[in-house]
Amino acid sequence: MNLIEQCKTLHKSAKILAALDTHVKNQALKQVAISLKTNQKFILSENDKDVENAKSTNMKESLIDRLRLTEERIDGMVESLHTIIDLKDPIWQSDKVWTLENGLTASKMTVPIGVIGIIYESRPNVTVDAFSLTLKSGNCILLRGSSTSLHSNRALVKAIKEGLRNSGVPEDVIGFIDDADREIVKKMLTLNQYIDLIIPRGGKQLIDFVVKNATVPTIETGVGNCHIFVDESAELNKAVDIVENAKVQRPGVCNACETVLIHENIAAKLLPELHKRINDKVEIRGCQQTREIINTSMATTEDWQEEYLDYILAVKVVKDMQEAIEHIDQYGTKHSEAILTESLTNSNIFLRQVDAAAVYVNASTRFTDGGEFGFGGEMGISTQKIHARGPMGLNELVTVKYILVGNGQIRG
Repeated sequence: MNLIEQCKTLHKSAKILAALDTHVKNQALKQVAISLKTNQKFILSENDKDVENAKSTNMKESLIDRLRLTEERIDGMVESLHTIIDLKDPIWQSDKVWTLENGLTASKMTVPIGVIGIIYESRPNVTVDAFSLTLKSGNCILLRGSSTSLHSNRALVKAIKEGLRNSGVPEDVIGFIDDADREIVKKMLTLNQYIDLIIPRGGKQLIDFVVKNATVPTIETGVGNCHIFVDESAELNKAVDIVENAKVQRPGVCNACETVLIHENIAAKLLPELHKRINDKVEIRGCQQTREIINTSMATTEDWQEEYLDYILAVKVVKDMQEAIEHIDQYGTKHSEAILTESLTNSNIFLRQVDAAAVYVNASTRFTDGGEFGFGGEMGISTQKIHARGPMGLNELVTVKYILVGNGQIRG
């Protein structure tokens, strides 16, 4: 089915889906969970093709890790589906009902957005996250994944559609662009009559391309130049553990730490311990003060701007918290930022002054994730300030409709 035909079908299916009750949607999600496990062997074999292709192009290992599926990761998808099943349906909820002076009863009700298009890179788990969240929130989804994960996404969409055929939800609530041609994406971005929202999920180049070319409304997600500021009052061992986790646990994702800022009064103690802990895994690029304490390559302005998605960490020594906040303000991407401190005053100032979707005190930035937040998954991490910010779960995939019930009122 070509792009226009898919979009027409999704537009029609959105009307059907918007009227389905919670039980029907949950039963469909249960059938999809069953289908993912039934088709697990096929999904993994198709994913192997993508992984081998990625290796042949010398894709860095941290990005191959984002692409790779395992039995455990499919189990994680299934668990995510069940979490979403257990969550409250966000549709047809109201936080405000009132009566006007003329007797009209007014209600502010949540309703689906309609048809959502998502354009994403590499990570095939996004296919299941995006489908399950949009289905539960009453939206249809048009998927356009990366060419690097084409085999995986085809297999996952096939399994999803098989599950839907065993449910009361039509399989046409999900569409998939099975073509790597970028011109199709450009066309998708201008189909305002069929698509209500576009969500780009990937690197800066993808997001900039979508924002530049889209006439359909967009929500930007995800470039993660995330920082950790280690205050002079920070507990040394705790700080080293947190920085190691934020950088090493999974470096190829958007909530991994890319820059550590260290108060000058603790740098001489912290840097040797941090260097000892991560030097065999991570390349450190440091400022001049850092290099006077440990042996690293010299950091440049480009390093402060970089989302490495790799085993590379930029380190800068700062004179105080305000310099750290100014650095974050200049180079951060408003994703996830953290302060490590034992000072309540400093933590409160940092929380209030740092402009980001998620701000942490004494914890790894790696927790900025829909699954970790209890959302069952996410459409992406919104770094904007309108409508949705942070992990986009069910409650971010609705809009509102005002319902007015009268008894013959006319306006004079």
